[in-house]
Amino acid sequence: MAQRKLRGGMVGGGTGAFIGPVHRMAATLDAEAEFVAGAFSRDPVKSKKSGEELGLDSSRVYASYQEMAEKEAKLPADKRIDFVSIVVPNNGHFAVAKNFLESGFNVICDKPMTTTLADAKTLQKLAAKSGKVFVLTHNYTGYPMVKQARHMVKSGMLGKINKVVCEYPQGWMSGLITNPGSSLSMWRMDPKISGGSGCMGDLGTHGENLIRYITGLEIDEVCADLTTFVKGNGLEDDGNLLLHFKGGARGILYASQISAGEENPLSIRVYGTKMGLEWKQEDPNYLIVKDPAGTQTRWSKGNTNLCKEALAAGRLIWGHPDGYIEAFANIYREAYRAIRAELAGKKIPVCDYPTTEDGVIGVAFINALLASSKSKSKWTKMKV
Repeated sequence: MAQRKLRGGMVGGGTGAFIGPVHRMAATLDAEAEFVAGAFSRDPVKSKKSGEELGLDSSRVYASYQEMAEKEAKLPADKRIDFVSIVVPNNGHFAVAKNFLESGFNVICDKPMTTTLADAKTLQKLAAKSGKVFVLTHNYTGYPMVKQARHMVKSGMLGKINKVVCEYPQGWMSGLITNPGSSLSMWRMDPKISGGSGCMGDLGTHGENLIRYITGLEIDEVCADLTTFVKGNGLEDDGNLLLHFKGGARGILYASQISAGEENPLSIRVYGTKMGLEWKQEDPNYLIVKDPAGTQTRWSKGNTNLCKEALAAGRLIWGHPDGYIEAFANIYREAYRAIRAELAGKKIPVCDYPTTEDGVIGVAFINALLASSKSKSKWTKMKV
């Protein structure tokens, strides 16, 4: 018997949003799920309009997330949503996730998980107590060659890891330095909405998560230099970090929103005692492995000797790049394995997606770099 499609709901992500449509494309790429309900905006009129554009039954388009959680929970088991995707601005993640967990729903939440460490730990405990699935969408871990890089590190191919360099520059704010215009109203520049960090909270947390996913290294302390170049921006738009990892490895993490001309060139270089490797998000099909003699080997997504995780993550035939949506979809596909087990009353299997632990560590990372930036001594312990 063919398995039924999972029923999803969405909070946020209405007309004009960027990340909402990304989630919808990724969530439905494998035809395992469909969105049947949503509260797409704090404005009930906009929420209704968004639901109409998506072709949803008007009775399943809600004026608020509170109404959605309450009414969906009262529906019969064969009608109500199986999970909710949360794609509201940062300061709404905690309240929405808490409400849906307490209402008995599985949760897939955009990052960062919360804006405070206390809230992150509360969600972690609540998710564990509820027995529900909680997935955080650090989507870059979904790329096939990122999984191959992780496999190489775990297998010992690189030797002991001594150095990591991660860069995530964007340039979309560079024009605002001399011409702020109306963009100063955007929520990513408002600490009341975005949280205590701007560039590092948005981009740097991806870098931290990618480093930890590939290498397994845990940050011990950070030394941060944060700068705001855009006049009127309430948060930093450029950040430079030195990292000390537990065990002695060292790292550099740089993220920026004012690096003129850059689009989305997230990259990571990992150096061990035997080998080094390099991966670039804008050229995602390839992983460069370097030996001390100066030989560089380019591993392709088309290699047949990749690890099983990398092979499973590849969606397209060799020569065709698996990109942003496919990586996002790999997170959803793993989430669905867990959700189907939860719905069947079975033990939730170990799946390859970011969890509440990643969420807590991500918020602790932000706290540490903010404290370091304000400190005269600079080196600041990361406290989870």
